[in-house]
Amino acid sequence: MKTIRLILGDQLNQNHSWFNALDNDVVYLMAEMRQETDYVKHHIQKVVAFFLAMRSFKKDLSHQGHHFIYLELNDPNNLQYLEKIISKCIKDNDAEKFEYQLPDEYRLDQQLLQICESLEIKSSSVDTEHFYTTRFELKDFYKGKKQMVMENFYRMMRKKHHIMMIKDQPEGGKWNFDQNNRKKWTGQPAIPSEKNFNQDVLEIIQELKKADVETFGTIELESFNWPISRTECLSNLNYFCKHLLHHFGDYQDAMHENEKFLFHSRLSFAMNAKIVSPKEVIDTVLAHFYEYSKEIDISQVEGFVRQILGWREYMRGIYWKEMPKYKQLNTLNNTNKLPDFFWTGKTKMNCLNHAIGQSLDTAYAHHIQRLMIIGNFALLTQIDPDEVDKWYLGVYIDAIEWVEITNTRGMSQFADGGIVATKPYVSSANYINKMSNYCGSCHYTHTKKTGSDACPFNALYWNFLNDKKEHFKQNNRMNMMMNLLNKMDNDKLLELQKRATSIIENLDAY
Repeated sequence: MKTIRLILGDQLNQNHSWFNALDNDVVYLMAEMRQETDYVKHHIQKVVAFFLAMRSFKKDLSHQGHHFIYLELNDPNNLQYLEKIISKCIKDNDAEKFEYQLPDEYRLDQQLLQICESLEIKSSSVDTEHFYTTRFELKDFYKGKKQMVMENFYRMMRKKHHIMMIKDQPEGGKWNFDQNNRKKWTGQPAIPSEKNFNQDVLEIIQELKKADVETFGTIELESFNWPISRTECLSNLNYFCKHLLHHFGDYQDAMHENEKFLFHSRLSFAMNAKIVSPKEVIDTVLAHFYEYSKEIDISQVEGFVRQILGWREYMRGIYWKEMPKYKQLNTLNNTNKLPDFFWTGKTKMNCLNHAIGQSLDTAYAHHIQRLMIIGNFALLTQIDPDEVDKWYLGVYIDAIEWVEITNTRGMSQFADGGIVATKPYVSSANYINKMSNYCGSCHYTHTKKTGSDACPFNALYWNFLNDKKEHFKQNNRMNMMMNLLNKMDNDKLLELQKRATSIIENLDAY
């Protein structure tokens, strides 16, 4: 039976059971589509990375003997939209069956269900065989529970998959070493440079220009420094284990204006495109840890495992439990527009200048830059979560909606009202100064709350708490801050509100 099997751009799993045997009656269909380049404005490095990774995947599997129809962006046979491409491919190949791997984005899941309903041939779907969990495993786990606390899910995952466990107890005597993961990096220990790949991307950039694909951000023509093949991604994983893992946990929340990556792995694109699996990553990291356990503290490794086995799987589960309504949630009723400096990085606030500027230059920022600098500012200035979602989804090389929207609309913007986070992740300048060196060379003074040279985060913080106090009056985790707010001198609060209002009304002046 002639079968067409669709592979999407984030389904680059060479270890999928589809590829266990060669079958001359199976044709794999892949396409670089305007549907996917245009549904949101993307960073140019994100588009380039996905197209390069897709081409590498097709090349590797073609060499193994699998048959492909691969439509590059400007191929005259490329109809640019999924339904048209599938229909034409089925017709041209006299296919009798259509198969696909379950997408991880809700919009594509719905689109493929509708396409299959319209087909006159048999169709079926299979799992991507990538995640530790099934789509609705988290939903089942939290059934009947009032709160979906990630820690409970994480502990279940550790037990179920026997990861860092001694019988039924956590290795090291603790489930979570988060308290050990909050050190400020001040120049030591030395940070090894990131592993270089230096892809030549001139040809693909010319193809994007020819197609008039609209992107933003910057890219170096002969030094695109992201791993895109499976070999490169596995090499990057091994480099992380050998050179960076030893200090990852200590400094995973740290920020520094001269260091973009610190001890982070740069594996998120590889995993989110499914070039490598979370199990491969965790198994490799743990194997290295057990080999060098006398040199590596368990807190370094647990902090890394928690991000993948806990947080990543948790966010995917939340996505499939709460979509599609999750995408419309705006519990705090924020409606302001993103300032222009989110597209230029040009602001006098040094922390935002670096975090946004780095994002525009490299399509990358680590989780604390995303959450406690950029996201914190967006929430304090009460930006519409739709605007925040689109920016985050477009700017980061690893951003796919299932992981982006839960982190942005949920963890970062508290627009979901507490489904993901038990409190809003907001702070004044004190936290930023504690975790980075951004404040030392800033135009503003991080210790001042009012006045023209006061850090905007300070007035914005108290103004936000006051503006949204009705939302938080029943939130026990906000009690301390709300009590401080209630005890604040009224004239002082009015001065802070006046400063915050001026900032919000003139964001691009700051």
